[in-house]
Amino acid sequence: MTGIVRAARLEDVPDIYAMVRELAEYEKSLHEVRATPQDFEAALFGPSPAVFGHVVEHTNGAGTELAGFALWFLNFSTWEGFHGIYLEDLYVRPHLRGHGYGKALLAELAKTCVERGYRRLEWWVLDWNEPAIGFYRSIGATSMDEWTVQRVTGEALLRLAQNGAAAGQRMSGEDD
Repeated sequence: MTGIVRAARLEDVPDIYAMVRELAEYEKSLHEVRATPQDFEAALFGPSPAVFGHVVEHTNGAGTELAGFALWFLNFSTWEGFHGIYLEDLYVRPHLRGHGYGKALLAELAKTCVERGYRRLEWWVLDWNEPAIGFYRSIGATSMDEWTVQRVTGEALLRLAQNGAAAGQRMSGEDD
């Protein structure tokens, strides 16, 4: 059995989408998946892609299948003054774990960072996902315990946009 890490292709989208749903189910969040395969096609392969992907092809006597994926995008550190990679999702199908595919995907992203002069490779992990945390520690990852994640979404996002726009008008004197 062998595996090859490569850039995602348009024909990989159905498998990537299926694995995203598998990951969401594992994370007890399948009900939150709203994305469609068409959303992934547009994000990864549209006219101005801002999301990138790598996959692992697993080959054995029965054929080839996608074993896992990594979806990522660029971030920027104002303190470093350089881009980095933010890994949105890393997933290896359960029946293909133990072959080193997760590490191979991360190594490919680390290689991309080094080649392009990016200074960071970072991601989030659920605090209850002990197998993943153990794996990440084994490759030298450290947690950012002093930071907490903040998010604005849904109705709160709409309110902020509306209130912010109104505040912007008041600040500029447009409604005086």
